[in-house]
Amino acid sequence: QVQLVESGGGSVQTGGSLRLSCAASGRTFSRYFMAWFRQAPRKEREFVAHIHWSFGSTAYADSVKGRFTISRDNAQNTVYLQMNSLKPEDTAVYYCAAGISAYNDWGQGTQVTVSS
Repeated sequence: QVQLVESGGGSVQTGGSLRLSCAASGRTFSRYFMAWFRQAPRKEREFVAHIHWSFGSTAYADSVKGRFTISRDNAQNTVYLQMNSLKPEDTAVYYCAAGISAYNDWGQGTQVTVSS
């Protein structure tokens, strides 16, 4: 059974940085895309970034390009989201997700709050 456990959320001021971690277990993820999504209050969940576990190819939402970086550590089975130059509109619950053709496995989420 896949387990995805996020950590690293918190409260920062505008312009600050945070690094989120997603510890993955329960499966070999070599064929998987690992992704970060976020959901702000009263908004739909939205895609933030993904990375292919084996190839390392990445994609980002336009709203975070140039500020966020997704990476993975194969030895630690962990995916990271480095978030720099944070803005109040980045405030949301951030979720880790895993899947091959669809994201079927999700973590419990970690709160990120950016104050102005």
